[in-house]
Amino acid sequence: MPRSIDEILAAARARLHRLDPVRAHAETLDGALLVDIRPAAQRADEGEVPGALIVERNVLEWRFDPSSDARLPQATGHDVRVIVLCSEGYTSSLAAAALQDLGLTRATDVDGGFRAWRAAGLPATGGAPVAAGGAR
Repeated sequence: MPRSIDEILAAARARLHRLDPVRAHAETLDGALLVDIRPAAQRADEGEVPGALIVERNVLEWRFDPSSDARLPQATGHDVRVIVLCSEGYTSSLAAAALQDLGLTRATDVDGGFRAWRAAGLPATGGAPVAAGGAR
């Protein structure tokens, strides 16, 4: 039976332990990988998180599958803590669930995405400033 994208997103989020931006930042300081999956144009417009690993969404699974010939050096096994970041926290939920499907059971995402990250006053460079309430 076909499902709507809202149903697919809800199912993905039901198995994630999503992180608010402050918690995500704290985990990156403890060694978790923050993976920014936004396209280059979006990163240029919104800004970037210093130290985030840039892996665009269309290649994410290949880069983190420990058995893939195209994996990144950081893809050392299924126990890697990966925190996925997109613009608003929608695509990142689907991406984190896809990583869990590959066996990366500790994969999750940032609730609210980069916009929430920046609004929380966490480290970010470039892009347009965010006004109160998250609007630019």
